[in-house]
Amino acid sequence: MVRLCFDYGHGGEDSGALYNGRKESNDVLSLGRAIALDIRKHGVIVDEIRTSDVAISLSDRSKYENRSTYDFFISFHRNAYLPEQAKGVETYTYLNPSAKSKGLAKSIQASLVAMGFVNRGVKAANFHVLRETKASAVLVEIGFIDNTNDNNVFDSKRSEIIKALTKAILVEVGVCYIDIGKLYNYK
Repeated sequence: MVRLCFDYGHGGEDSGALYNGRKESNDVLSLGRAIALDIRKHGVIVDEIRTSDVAISLSDRSKYENRSTYDFFISFHRNAYLPEQAKGVETYTYLNPSAKSKGLAKSIQASLVAMGFVNRGVKAANFHVLRETKASAVLVEIGFIDNTNDNNVFDSKRSEIIKALTKAILVEVGVCYIDIGKLYNYK
């Protein structure tokens, strides 16, 4: 049975990046939970480190992941720099990534670029949640929260992003994507 651990960045008093009243912690929680729901429809177990707007330390996030055995650990984030100065998506692996991590990062990155985000590439970083987790891990920055165009793509293509990320993840765990809505002729 395939098992995934989803980590939605920040939360509680740590909102992450902010822009015009928008919070990174809310964006990634809402999007990530929708992806988890879609993936579960395919018989994959998805454990979520947080399911509400609460603060969880980095060490508690890695401890949560390390208590079980997962095929992948995926951390969802939104990027920020200077308002309207940077844009695009990037997906991170640890400094010496496994082939599994690198494959998932490439699949996620390609799926988001296909949505209209600028491709900032797959990169390596020494982030705590990549370094201190046992499973093959990636951290994805889904556009810049302080870029109007990225927010427009994030909002207007939300359903397509959920589907694209679901497909990208399922491909990497060897599960065939089924469009449940089309299966039952839902519109």
